[in-house]
Formats: sequence, C-alpha cells, structure tokens
Amino acid sequence: MLFRQFFDPKLAQYAYLVGCQQTGEAVIIDPERDIDRYVEAAESEGLRIVAVAETHIHADFLSGAREFAHQYGTRTYLSDEGGDEWASDWARTEEYDVTFLKDGDSFHIGGIEIQALHTPGHTPEHISFVLIDRGGGASTPIGVATGDFVFVGDLGRPDLLEQAAGMHGVQEPSARQLFASLPRFTELQDYVQVWPAHGAGSTCGKDLGAVPQTTVGYEKLYNASLSVADQGEDAFVDAILAGQPEPQTYFARMKRDNNKGVPILGQLPSPRRLTVAELQRRVDSGEALFLDTRLDRSGFMAKHIPGALYAPMNRAFNTAVGSLVEDETQAIVLIIEESAVEEAVRDLVRIGYDNIVGFVTPETLTRYFDKGGKAGKVEEVGFDAVAEARLRSDVEVVDVRFASEYAGAHIPGALSASYTRLPSLAPERLPKDRTLLVHCGTGARAAAATAFLVREGYDVRFVNGSFDAYKEDGEIETGSFKGEPQEPAAV
Repeated sequence: MLFRQFFDPKLAQYAYLVGCQQTGEAVIIDPERDIDRYVEAAESEGLRIVAVAETHIHADFLSGAREFAHQYGTRTYLSDEGGDEWASDWARTEEYDVTFLKDGDSFHIGGIEIQALHTPGHTPEHISFVLIDRGGGASTPIGVATGDFVFVGDLGRPDLLEQAAGMHGVQEPSARQLFASLPRFTELQDYVQVWPAHGAGSTCGKDLGAVPQTTVGYEKLYNASLSVADQGEDAFVDAILAGQPEPQTYFARMKRDNNKGVPILGQLPSPRRLTVAELQRRVDSGEALFLDTRLDRSGFMAKHIPGALYAPMNRAFNTAVGSLVEDETQAIVLIIEESAVEEAVRDLVRIGYDNIVGFVTPETLTRYFDKGGKAGKVEEVGFDAVAEARLRSDVEVVDVRFASEYAGAHIPGALSASYTRLPSLAPERLPKDRTLLVHCGTGARAAAATAFLVREGYDVRFVNGSFDAYKEDGEIETGSFKGEPQEPAAV
C-alpha cells in the first residue's frame, strides 16, 4: 500500500492518495479542484487514480470530485446518508460513475478495503473511511480518514451549517449528533492512524493541531474536545459550541457549489502580464478588481490603485479574498511577483475565482505611478492615536478580530465586526458619517478590512500595531458586545 498526504497551507486542508502497488490503482480522498498535481503524483509512483472518495460536502474549498469524473471518468464514492438535502445533487443528475455509500458499505482499490462509517455532527451526511490493507496481509485497520469529524487535538465544529450556510436552529442538534458519533471513533483500536481533512489554521474547528496526523489512542488521551465528552452530553454540547471563530463569507457558496456542481475547470487560468499602458486602460475602464498581494501593508496604504483590495500573498490570502470578494465572476487583476502567479491562481480557483485576466508586477506598478497613474492613499496610525480619538463624536473604533477575541479584551466602545464577515456587517453596522479607526491584533487583518471599507466608500484610518502592546497601558474592557449579533450568511 502506498500512502501520500497533500497539504494546502492556506486552506489548512489535507487530501490523501492511497494506492495498491500490486494493481497500480489508487484513490484520492477529499481532493481540491486543481487535480493535475494529484494525477502527476500518482503517475510518478506508477499508479493511476481510478476512484475519488469524499467524506462530506465541503464548505471551505471546491471539491475536485466532479473534475475527476468529467476529465477521466473516475469512479466517485459519496455519502448516501443525511437525507435528500445532503444528496450531492450533481452526482445524481449527471451520467457519472458514482456509488453512494451507506454506513457499513465498503469498496476496494486493488487489495485495499475501504469501509464507510457514518459520523454525522459536522454535517449530517459526513462519513469517515476506515482502510484495511488486505493485499498486504492485514485484517485490521491501518488508518481512518476522518474528514472534518476528528482533527488532531479537536473535533469538527457542529455549528458551521448555522453560522456559514444560513440553516437556523441546527447547531445544537448537530452538536448532539456529533456526541453520538464519538463511539464510532473511540471504539477503533488505539494504534489506528488518524488522517484528518484539516490542520492548524482552518476555521472548521477552534483549536486544531499543527501535527499532520495522529492515532486514535493519542486523541483519546489528549484531544481536548473529545475529553469533554466524559462530562456528559450537555457539557459536551456547551463546550463544542463555545468560542468558535466566525467562518469566512465564501463558505456558503462552497457548500452550494459542491452540492449542486462545481464548474468544470479543465485547465488553470493563464493571466497575461500587463504593461503600464494596459494597466492604465484597466484602471480607467473600472472593469476589473485589483487584488494587491504585496506583503508590505504600509506600502499599500501609502500608494495603491484606487479601489484595490489588499490580500497579501501569505497564508491569509484565501481568507482575505474569500471573505471580501463577493462576486466570484468579476474579472481579477493581480498585483504580484511573477514567480507567485501560478500559486495565486491555484489558490483562487480552489475557492471559485476563475476569471483571472491579468497580473501586474510591483515594478510595473511603480512605473505606472511614476508616469502619473491614479493612486489611492490611506492614513496609517498607531494605537496611541486610537486612545486619543476614540471618545470623539465623529470617530468610531472598529475591531475586526473574531468576536471571541473581542469578548476577551477590547477597546471600550469599539464596534465588533469580524473581517471574515465584513461585507454583510458593514452596510448595517458601520456608520459612513464618521471616521473609522480599524484595528485587529497585529494590523494584518485590519489592512485587508481597511482596503475593503475604503472601496465601499467609508472614511477609514488604518491602525497598524500590536493590540497586546496596547493592552499593557491602554484602557480595555471584556465580555460585552457593541452591535447586533452577527447573522450567518445565506446560501
């Protein structure tokens, strides 16, 4: 048996290639949409991907299952649990080679047996895959692909359907489903390896570990969310629902498209490098959205293309774009180093942004400004300015950290508006007749939020600095919330 794990550090997502070297067949579990890298990896090992298996309908990235089925006719194994609402509609309405699995069903990839366990809670249809290497002489499992059921150090959040997909009143019943699913995991042998779908950085849980895999026995000893179950169902429900971070705006769209049908990609978009003249025409026409990926946020504030959004090319790139760009069909031009273009394109198509029409290098951007091109600027201030200005009637302090961070400590009177939900929060909660002082914990999230709010017509000052440093001497309060409860996004 061959086993290979693929990690996407921006989405903190794991996919798994499992192959039988005796027959040359392989299955890919929970693939992302740009499938060429899985195909190449399999071929380099002398394997052919003959099947795709999915643990559930994902909300944080677009699945590659339909892409495999369309391009290669790959067999697809999907959950048949959870009812009609969780039916993976795309696979039932098109002529694909699909097998829908119930709890206890199994299939084989060469000498590898893969058993489906229904493990609802994160979502109603969620299944986990138990793998037995029968071709290697084994009669007991080597590992379990747990999807978003069990992570290293945590469990999959049961509130995501309510917080991200607009399904009201389901988070507590989902938490109780998750509690009822736990024995499906704890009854496995302690030595069984655990292969989760996400790691640290994902908002599919609140305290995921950075170790890429674990074992059942280790999690039974040290998984904090699993340990709470020993206190009973009610205590577990309270604990698992408390302190979950606000999910990104785009999660509702991912859930919808993965259920109804991810658009076929075919091949990666290939954006053109723009000249200064072409950049000028794009700016003048106003037909494209500029995503500025420069890492220097102060440099962005000092000079940028008017209306550009700030999404630095780091691990937060997908989160910034997915949270702040609501129209996935809009033409996009990247401000980016040429060496990073393919990485950015892959990042964008994984969350559904395919219309990437061009890119501009920082050097070209500089020449554009030197030739008198239009430029925007945002004033940058520190927390000392916030302390002085926050009591003025024409100023509002806006805290774009997660609500749980805000509850832990915040500037008195500050508005809480997580930047992952800003498009839905801003119109009703942030006043346009006041100057907004926008801050987060370090300045990183505030920079992306500031660019978005400026584009939306707000008068904004970017607060760049450490909130922890401010807390040492500045006035803070805890626990209260200024503003209405943050409503989930609609599907």
